[in-house]
Amino acid sequence: MTSIATSASTLDSYSPVGTEEELAGPPHAVAPVQRAERISSVDTLRGFALLGILILNIDDFGGPMFFHDIPPNPAFTGPHAHLNLIVLFIKWMFFEGKMRFLFSMLFGAGVVLLTDRAERRGAADKVADVYLRRNMWLVVLGLIHGTFIWNGDILLQYGSAALLFLYPCRKLKPKTLFTAGSLLLLVFWTYGVLQFTGVAQAFRLSSKAATVIAAQNAGHPLTPEQKKVEQQWNEMVKKHEVTKQKIDEEIADAHVSYLNHLLDEGFNYEKSFASRSPFFTLPESVGAMLIGMGLYKTGFLLAELSYGTYLWTALLGFLVSIPIYIIGIWKAYESGFFFLTIYKWVYLPYPLTELAGGLAVTAALIIIIKSHAFHRLLRPIAAVGQTALSNYLLTSVLCQFVFLWGPWKLFGKLDYYQVNYVLLSVWVINLTLSTLWLRAFEFGPVEWLWRSATYWKLQPMLKKAI
Repeated sequence: MTSIATSASTLDSYSPVGTEEELAGPPHAVAPVQRAERISSVDTLRGFALLGILILNIDDFGGPMFFHDIPPNPAFTGPHAHLNLIVLFIKWMFFEGKMRFLFSMLFGAGVVLLTDRAERRGAADKVADVYLRRNMWLVVLGLIHGTFIWNGDILLQYGSAALLFLYPCRKLKPKTLFTAGSLLLLVFWTYGVLQFTGVAQAFRLSSKAATVIAAQNAGHPLTPEQKKVEQQWNEMVKKHEVTKQKIDEEIADAHVSYLNHLLDEGFNYEKSFASRSPFFTLPESVGAMLIGMGLYKTGFLLAELSYGTYLWTALLGFLVSIPIYIIGIWKAYESGFFFLTIYKWVYLPYPLTELAGGLAVTAALIIIIKSHAFHRLLRPIAAVGQTALSNYLLTSVLCQFVFLWGPWKLFGKLDYYQVNYVLLSVWVINLTLSTLWLRAFEFGPVEWLWRSATYWKLQPMLKKAI
């Protein structure tokens, strides 16, 4: 693979210089990084990831849990059934899991970037202290966000992963990092999907239920054990049935006062996080972070490799992930979105499709970045990436205001495809505010607060005249 890092004509303003600004690295003692230098492939990828994550999270913000991931039949039986199905296919083929995978990879890359640059500046004796304080504050931000704003927070998970796992891995070779990350995703996270989501339990019970049904069809009397299996299976099927009553009840439960929300969910956020993290969320995040650390070291995330490398990565990744998604979603659709079919054809291969599809989407985005065909259009996206933490929190506040806190209270009132109108509106705000903010300031407001807390000293905020 041929490196093109030294080719100014190829990288232009998408140089990796300055990408530590969002990552709370120590500020330079010399002149500030110029605006053109701060636009990088990492910033742009982070911007794409942050905007793309909302494509999936918007379902969580906007409606009952029945409509997350794959919504039930009500979304595909009304006048907009085909439109909803198209939206579903697009989400799963290009965004589901992939944006989260990309965001996690970039967080892992930031660990290498932060520590390597600090050590090269002669601050090796202080880098561990800075790293620990930085991620401890991230944990605090995550607890605040998850408790008081939205319980779908990811900051606590990232901060915990950084504190527990990532620092000792920063010196490993790229191949070792990629292998370890892939194993975490494909083995440990697959185990987490099977156990935490109830997939394994459902498969075991369905196998027993099939034996009971066969006995009934043959006219054999059921044993007490078989009757118990029959009852358990019927209860599981009923639990997964989506009725209008269940949907209405969850919508009513969501439209409670903010104080009731805190009492019911917010103050239990850390318990919920602790219960699902060890085998479900952390293997996914840490796996992607390790892969990101390895890909950063190879120059992959810095757009330094050849076009052929990215083209083949995208092609092979999509060849693995897209057919699985098409078959899986179609099988689910044909079954009337029966929960066991979704488990078998969509959730079970999820870790593989996230890894393959996530790498494919990342490679495709880097091809766009390297081509410079959309240079001006990518600048606002890079600005979102440079202010990713601020935009992440702002997005949560905006969505909660639109769907629950504000006067409209749209939670559960929009069709599956209609929530994307809110999505586009939030994107416009993210892109506009980020671009305008960085004209005057060096960092996003929360990034500045994070830096200042990390070094326990107020950091320069206004952009200096060059």
